[in-house]
Amino acid sequence: MSAEQTTLAFDWSCRILADNGCGFPAPGLHSFLFQPIFTVGGFEFNKVMLLALITTLVVVTFFTMAFGKAKVVPGKLQMIGEAGYDFVRRGIVYETLGKREGEKYVPLMVSIFFFVWIMNIWSVIPLAQFPVSSIIAYPAVLALMVYVTWVSLTFKRHGFVGGWKNITGYDNSLGPIKWLVSFIEFFSNLLVRPFTHAVRLFANMFAGHLMLVMFTVASWYLLNSYMIPAAGVSFVMTMAMIVFELFVQAVQAYVFVLLACTYIQGALAEHH
Repeated sequence: MSAEQTTLAFDWSCRILADNGCGFPAPGLHSFLFQPIFTVGGFEFNKVMLLALITTLVVVTFFTMAFGKAKVVPGKLQMIGEAGYDFVRRGIVYETLGKREGEKYVPLMVSIFFFVWIMNIWSVIPLAQFPVSSIIAYPAVLALMVYVTWVSLTFKRHGFVGGWKNITGYDNSLGPIKWLVSFIEFFSNLLVRPFTHAVRLFANMFAGHLMLVMFTVASWYLLNSYMIPAAGVSFVMTMAMIVFELFVQAVQAYVFVLLACTYIQGALAEHH
């Protein structure tokens, strides 16, 4: 957020019915814009990129420390790592792909799950207070990675002709409507699927952050306007939204990986 926008958002001269013209500093798209930390050539490195980089370091460092020197009798860190790993493996991958087919995809899905979850959870971490996945580029790249994996597996498993049949749902038994079904399946799978996969995560985090910013700023604004009871209600709503966001952040990581596994399961399934 720019210096001017920050000043407006927390200007203590802004009050209800004030005649200075500033009014309530409502959050908007400016809440998702950040000044670059530094610029090299034409490349700008900002707060969101920094949080994404820290997310990567957190995930890699945690699992390296948890499993780098794994023991038969695990320590506390290894136990936490095993619990998280096993949750994704058994609760998502095995349930969707089965143990035999799913085992090889467990590392990928565990990585995606914890990367998405940590990106989301920055929203409620002091000083960070921003969900990386509320910027569409990050969910889009992850969805693209899943998309490429799904398409490549489809053609690898079924061949060129079989792969297209798998993607389009082409089936002679459908009779005259087979071409209509194939067109709809083609459009849905190849064009709509990666878009909805990315937007589902992005939209939830975008809306959640906007709500948190609104109630937080409203608490300060009402307090500055000497409306103590209203400020208290807004503060309680802020705390409730934080708790709710913690739930949504984990659910969105779960759903993102669940959908990824579902797509891969479709690529591995035999076409009839």
